[in-house]
Amino acid sequence: MDAARKNDMQVTCWPILIGTVIVMIGLGTIYTWSLFNQPLEDKFGWDVGAVATTFSIMSFALSLSTLSASKIQEKLGIRGLLALSAIGMGAGLVITAFDTELWMLYITAGIIVGAANGIAYMTTLSNAIQWYPEKKGLVSGIAIGAYGIGSVLFKYVLQFLIEHSGVSLAFLYWGLISFVLLGAGLLLVRQAPVLEAKKSAQQTATAERDYSVKDMLKTKEAYFLFFILFTACMSGLYMIGSVSNIGISLAGLDAATAANAVALVALLNTAGRLVLGAASDYMNRLKVVAGALLITAIAAVVISHVTLNAVLFFISVSLVAFCFGGNITIFPTIVAEFFGLKNQSRNYGIIYQGFGLGGLSASFISGLLGGFAPTFNLIAILCSLAFIVALTLHVPEEKAAVRKEEQRREQYRKRQAY
Repeated sequence: MDAARKNDMQVTCWPILIGTVIVMIGLGTIYTWSLFNQPLEDKFGWDVGAVATTFSIMSFALSLSTLSASKIQEKLGIRGLLALSAIGMGAGLVITAFDTELWMLYITAGIIVGAANGIAYMTTLSNAIQWYPEKKGLVSGIAIGAYGIGSVLFKYVLQFLIEHSGVSLAFLYWGLISFVLLGAGLLLVRQAPVLEAKKSAQQTATAERDYSVKDMLKTKEAYFLFFILFTACMSGLYMIGSVSNIGISLAGLDAATAANAVALVALLNTAGRLVLGAASDYMNRLKVVAGALLITAIAAVVISHVTLNAVLFFISVSLVAFCFGGNITIFPTIVAEFFGLKNQSRNYGIIYQGFGLGGLSASFISGLLGGFAPTFNLIAILCSLAFIVALTLHVPEEKAAVRKEEQRREQYRKRQAY
């Protein structure tokens, strides 16, 4: 990249990053969902666990919609896609204000809002990374951190609206606010140019060629990465979607105190995205993920086996949220390093299905196992397995290079023996 073009990018990228942050804040408001569980049960008499399933459906719709995000972006451009997302998310939430049946809630808040959120999340993130190819971890951390900030800020906004306007009107106001935020952000965001940027030494070592989706799915590394992301998201999304209810059930907290966990979890989730995202630019990314999985496993054991008080509960769920935020931030860059930048959006869209399936399966598994404690037992086991996988996993070309070097040394030893 010549100096003039690089300087031009430095000047024009800042508004794009600001627009990305605004969009991500609007999208991240969905992480406040657990605030609505109890009020909806109180108003309609629905089982609180059934209401909480809405967040799992939303997460699944979010991840599934990312598979079509690239095609939509190709046809409409990044701004057209964000306009579609703003309309979908805003309208979905406004319609939710008039829902009177649980199945309607699943469709409007779960499927429509989740799908609208997902197409914008994936493309906005990939677009930001492409504008800053040499700072992928940092930019990913900022963008996904803003997604977490949305839940921190709107925990207070939406809780105020629920208390003073009622749960139904809160959905209507939420829809209007999200529409305005996404609309404002898209005015600053621009489509990333296709750059033939000079690869860094690390990129050259870790991604020697760009994989198509078909090529990626032929590697076992793709399935291992899916398992790691599935496990990280199962633990994080299960806890986020029901954190206040977990506090009431396992720690004996009152509803007001447990509601504070929503803001704390959102804050630590955001901190994890910023801290671990930036750190991953200077450390082995998979080792960072492995460490986060180990901490999650320990926290899950504490939640399920230790008699919790308020302090221990808040520490445990904060650790899970911090690690989840970091893992979900680092993964787009890991996929790019494993399979190249050219098809990163499509490839990550496939691996990212671990996000939706992890969140969706957690609710059903919890129902089958009979509650929070046994579910966190399973989460601890899966996180321990994923920790081992993350420590032993390598980039496909890197493994091939290692094997080739070992074969060369073995041949050399044989020649020396003769």
